[in-house]
Amino acid sequence: MLLLPIPEWMETYFNYPGLEAWKFLNLAIFSGAGIYVLRKPISQALSTRREAIQQELITAQQQREQAQTRLVEAESLLSHLADDVRTVETQAREEAKSERQRIATSTEREIEKLKQQAQREVETANKLARKELRKFLAEKSVQMARESIQTQMRPEDDAALIRENIGELRRTTV
Repeated sequence: MLLLPIPEWMETYFNYPGLEAWKFLNLAIFSGAGIYVLRKPISQALSTRREAIQQELITAQQQREQAQTRLVEAESLLSHLADDVRTVETQAREEAKSERQRIATSTEREIEKLKQQAQREVETANKLARKELRKFLAEKSVQMARESIQTQMRPEDDAALIRENIGELRRTTV
């Protein structure tokens, strides 16, 4: 084996204790062989990983767009919510107003019916009272006439009346 003389500067730098050049050379050879052998599987793994990351990025972008769309829809609904609340409040006020008006009208009609019914009842009571009064007056008149006749009638007048009534009875039966 032929040994070439090693220059002194190489000896100082490459033969430093703990930092021998052969270790670096060994590392370079091992790394080169590892890269040569593992280059294809690592490349495939990295490309697969890159595709997976790209797919995840695309999915995340789609999810972000969907979330943005839902956010816009939610904001739109919220902006319409105030209008809807105002519309419902206005509608409720109008319904309450019309209901009050309907109740007032119905109450007025009911009051008018009750007035008419009371008027009819008063008229009926008036007629009934007049009828009772006439009956009472007729009875009193008959009673007073009886008393007057009994006090003023003489036995001769009584006999003349009886004869007259018997004569009328005979004429009607014949």
